[in-house]
Amino acid sequence: MKKTLYELKSENIRNTYLFIVVFSLILFAVGYFLVYAFNWGTTGIVFLSIFIIGYNLVLYNYSDRIALASVHAVPADLNEFQVLHNVVEEVALAAGVPKPKVYIMNESAPNAFATGKNPQNASVCVTTGLLSMMNREELQGVIAHEMSHIKNYDILLMTVVGIIGGLIVLLRDVAFRSMWFGVGGRKRRDSEGGGNFMFIIGLVLAIIAPIIVVLIRAAVSRQREYLADATGAYTVRNPYGLASALKKIGSYQKPMQYATDATAHMFISNPFGNVEKAFATHPPIEERVKRLLALTV
Repeated sequence: MKKTLYELKSENIRNTYLFIVVFSLILFAVGYFLVYAFNWGTTGIVFLSIFIIGYNLVLYNYSDRIALASVHAVPADLNEFQVLHNVVEEVALAAGVPKPKVYIMNESAPNAFATGKNPQNASVCVTTGLLSMMNREELQGVIAHEMSHIKNYDILLMTVVGIIGGLIVLLRDVAFRSMWFGVGGRKRRDSEGGGNFMFIIGLVLAIIAPIIVVLIRAAVSRQREYLADATGAYTVRNPYGLASALKKIGSYQKPMQYATDATAHMFISNPFGNVEKAFATHPPIEERVKRLLALTV
């Protein structure tokens, strides 16, 4: 049974909150290991809890700014990028959402992404390489794809996944460094068995938490990319512009300079090229083009 767009929006919002809760618990588990390793006691637990609550508040309200800053995006000047602003405005009008803020990445690789917590607080970012390679029809197709992410409430989920994933990877690295250099000063009030057990639990969490993030991020992103392609094509009544744009993007082989593992799933195409299928953040471009060309709009 196919779901309506409203049902998909509601499901995406629920998934976002569920993701925040689940991975807050994972963060707490990894953080608890660090508290134990450095013998911070009850004070460490209290500060860890305050940190996670504060982090979630910042994440919800400022995740878009964090994502944009992490890829060195800057606001697109209205005079210099007038065509881009015009295309964004006309596609937003067709999609029935407010015009998002427009950003530029000084990046030769052709790519784009959208971010924000809702359509009223959204941003679209494109690379200078994309602007130089695309004609107006292709640019319109790319912007329509990103506008679909905004309209379908994909942007909050995708941004939250990226930021939380990045923090878990950071905590993993801290945990590994603490194990490598030792955690001197810890009292041996715990028995050998209890201490070793907590050490193993912390090590396992430090290893598997980022893998879980990557797998969920990939599954979420692949699922939503197909829907955004189709929704974007219907928004502008033209699947050929996006199909042509994806072909050009797919033919560019060099990786992006500022993309990271935490933000890769946000872009319209994988910024790192081919990866293992289970860890791929995007469907194959050939399959996306095939589906687009099969649409009747």
